[in-house]
Amino acid sequence: MPFDARADTRLKYLLGWRRVGAAFLAGVLAALALPPLDLWPALFLAVPAVLMLLENIGRKNWRSAFLTGWGFGFGYFLFAFHWIAFAFFVNAHDYLWMMPFAVGGLAASMAVYWGLAFLLVNMAGFRRLGQAVLLGVVLTLAELLRGFLFTGFPWAQPGLVSDGMGAVAQTVSLWGMPGLTLLIVLWAGTWPLLFERPQRLIALLIMTTLPLSWAWGIFRLQTVVTDVAGVNIRIVQPNIPQEDKWRGDNARAIFDQLLEMSARPSGNGKPITHIIWPESALAFLIDESAAARGEVATMLGGARVLVTGTLRREVNAGSEDKVYNSVLTFDGSGNVAASYDKWRLVPGGEFLPFEWLLQPLGFRKVVTVPGSFAAGQGPATYDMPHAPPVSFSICYEAIFPDWFVDSGVRPQWLVNVTNDGWFGNSTGPYQHLAQARLRAMEQGLPMVRSANTGVSAVIDPLGRYLARLPLGQEGLIDWPLPLDLGSTPFSRYGAMIIFGLLLAGGILAFVTGRNPR
Repeated sequence: MPFDARADTRLKYLLGWRRVGAAFLAGVLAALALPPLDLWPALFLAVPAVLMLLENIGRKNWRSAFLTGWGFGFGYFLFAFHWIAFAFFVNAHDYLWMMPFAVGGLAASMAVYWGLAFLLVNMAGFRRLGQAVLLGVVLTLAELLRGFLFTGFPWAQPGLVSDGMGAVAQTVSLWGMPGLTLLIVLWAGTWPLLFERPQRLIALLIMTTLPLSWAWGIFRLQTVVTDVAGVNIRIVQPNIPQEDKWRGDNARAIFDQLLEMSARPSGNGKPITHIIWPESALAFLIDESAAARGEVATMLGGARVLVTGTLRREVNAGSEDKVYNSVLTFDGSGNVAASYDKWRLVPGGEFLPFEWLLQPLGFRKVVTVPGSFAAGQGPATYDMPHAPPVSFSICYEAIFPDWFVDSGVRPQWLVNVTNDGWFGNSTGPYQHLAQARLRAMEQGLPMVRSANTGVSAVIDPLGRYLARLPLGQEGLIDWPLPLDLGSTPFSRYGAMIIFGLLLAGGILAFVTGRNPR
């Protein structure tokens, strides 16, 4: 082993809270591999360390195995989710007291998935390489469940570490975020075994897939991406502080700012055809205001198109109105040409989970609308005036690799609008951007992203940032729309590919680890 033998022994024989504490520190170390730090070697140290902690636990010691995995997950998620705390400072007098419950509770609950994964690995009784391979398989299954159960929250899956691994990230077009998670955990847990005789050859074969993935990514990045003729996008980043955004007396000034920024001369010498405003850009219901639509029509000049995030109300006679977090498309005359409603809502932000229990205790969702937001119908492909068909996503929806676009009618580009102003200059907006970038790469589609306070960007279908606006800066991006690359293997056969990888990993774990401890 490349580790100090004494350190190895110390880790193996830690007991009780010391083992859980060491696992927690390993989890914090692993989280350093996430954006924006991108210190991916940290994960390659953390995973072997936690496997050492697991190695000497008896197969029937379920409690210790679970707590080791839970401690590892708790450290990882607590560090990965710490940016959520910034949202509770926006209206601190109302919400700050909820911060430790929200951040700590979310991290602790997400860590349960990892605790169960470690429990299953320990019950299998595999040794060394078999244990490392099985951890990759079972942790990937745990992450799939984490993204699905109880509305799902797949933020910061280990596959996100690929953001700092260069061309390796290109393989997300083959097997998506689940495949990246499996391979990265597998690589992180296997490399120390290159220094051990019994299964060195198999470990070497597994690790060879890392440089091969990098080489394939370099080859893919040679693809030439051209532009859609006649489509020139303007992304507006108004950089409105969150504490000012929903003040009623600011509504007029914010609307004027957006109109003025949208009407500026083109920055790239080409006529602007489509203008993108961020999530919840306005503090009023623009589709219900004839005067506001008239001002939009004047700004658009009869030819350009506006896409904006906004709240939308559905009036129901005899029952409570529904409020949606939406994207509206306005044609050159100021008429609504398309409407998309967010369907994956943020727990604790746009709706309060377990409301019957938490509301009497004083907990409230952070976004204040009467009741909770209503959920839309799911992803769909929309006809866009004077541009190819498009798929919309709002904020948090960009972290879900599954059912990100309509599989029946494939779009040719993606629009993501978001408001990360809640989270200040924290790691959150950068991790959010990195996850949105992976969605573009998975689908082989360009993405146009408008964020209120940043980071706004144009991302080509290979995941390259063609243009970006820094966090916390007002500005515009004027850029032609890139062409899509066509369907990727993941976009066509994602479920089958993931099942095949997990099956192959399970067989390999059995073959290499069948000698029980």
